Amino acid sequence: MNKIRNIDVFFSAQSFQENELRNKAVVVIDVLRATSTIVTALRNGAKAVIPVGDMAEASKIAQNVDSDNYLLCGEKDGVKIEGYDLGNSPLEYNADVIGGKTLIFNTTNGTKAIKKSLGSARIYIASFLNFSSVISALHNETHDIVLLCAGWKGRLALEDTLLAGMIIHNLNGGSISEEAPDGAKVAFSIYEKYGGNIEAVVHGSNHAARLKTLIGDDDVNFCCKIDTCDLLPILHDGIISISHG
Repeated sequence: MNKIRNIDVFFSAQSFQENELRNKAVVVIDVLRATSTIVTALRNGAKAVIPVGDMAEASKIAQNVDSDNYLLCGEKDGVKIEGYDLGNSPLEYNADVIGGKTLIFNTTNGTKAIKKSLGSARIYIASFLNFSSVISALHNETHDIVLLCAGWKGRLALEDTLLAGMIIHNLNGGSISEEAPDGAKVAFSIYEKYGGNIEAVVHGSNHAARLKTLIGDDDVNFCCKIDTCDLLPILHDGIISISHG
């Protein structure tokens, strides 16, 4: 087992200051749904994803690029933004729609967390869908690690915390140090308690309940699946693409 230098967990994009990420490797987690959608889009042939913090930034980029090669994608409060090409359902991101395209991506929680991580040493995109790819990269990571859960409007999201705990559990061989930060202990404990039935726990989360009133169960079912693809999205110079080692 490789020993990880240090792992901490932040439970929302509002729970830390940017300087706390300096010289850290950040793993952004937004199970429902931004990171799951990014992973799915890249698996299905999207060229890259440009995460933005708000609609103004998205519009500015969209006005300065060739619309044939770019799609404007995202949601606000779970609902596709009017005038956008796609929302934030991974089920929308089919190869015939997004193949070869660069996606300008704007979401309520996930892309804000990514943008707030820009001062870090490295940024990985994690979901249940690409869990093992994330673990493989983190085993070789030389920087201290921060698992950044996007949460929901500044509040803890159970599904994000569950994945963070699953990552810690795997990296540390099923145990956690007494010296671990409180955030890591909390996430680890949640996985210890609920990790035996991930799908049911995610379906029972507050955020899943919100989504299901808007769009039904399909997205939640999809985002709970573990290791459906073998790829690792990383952010470099403001653009997310697949890491090739």
